[in-house]
Amino acid sequence: MPGFHALQQMTELLLAETVPDDGHVLVLGAGGGLELKVFAEAHPQWRLVGVDPSAEMLKLAEATLGPLATRVELFEGYIDTAPLGPFDGATCLLTLHFLPSDERLHTLREIRRRLKPGAPLIVAHHSVPQAQEQRLRWLHRYAAFAAASGVPMVDAANAVAAINSRLPMLSPEQDAALLEEAGFERVELFYAGFTFKGWVARNPV
Repeated sequence: MPGFHALQQMTELLLAETVPDDGHVLVLGAGGGLELKVFAEAHPQWRLVGVDPSAEMLKLAEATLGPLATRVELFEGYIDTAPLGPFDGATCLLTLHFLPSDERLHTLREIRRRLKPGAPLIVAHHSVPQAQEQRLRWLHRYAAFAAASGVPMVDAANAVAAINSRLPMLSPEQDAALLEEAGFERVELFYAGFTFKGWVARNPV
């Protein structure tokens, strides 16, 4: 992913604009715990909740966190498994592109229901034009970036083919509209790297 580590750092900085020193942050799609570790290291008093459907990934997250794991609660499941909070902020990185639009809307609404008034949500995932020619052009650019970064070209091409056929990706316009339909406001694009886009949005006050 172009700028993967920078994306995590930007996400932490966007959260820190409003999350207090002793804030409570929800990380949906916690995966192997990389962003949890970034947040925990940067903010020693933040309390973190990580949610992921994979038990194996949560074990990896625990290992990644090491001694920081004492400040993190991990839950196996999806958004309906997450505590109700309320949270001072939330993230959902590299996750929503796996969900069709109806499930995505449900997930976004349930995240918002768990946020305090004015709290931020940061999301980032594949988001490409829906016209097939434009979609393929951007996916091929992503494959070229992966190959230039050391991934064998055949593997990059296979990954792009799988992404194009299996992921229910939306366009950037559709993604922003879905955040607004879920009730978020002040939806702002903060990240764009080939097929990946990222937004910060706010729960209304």
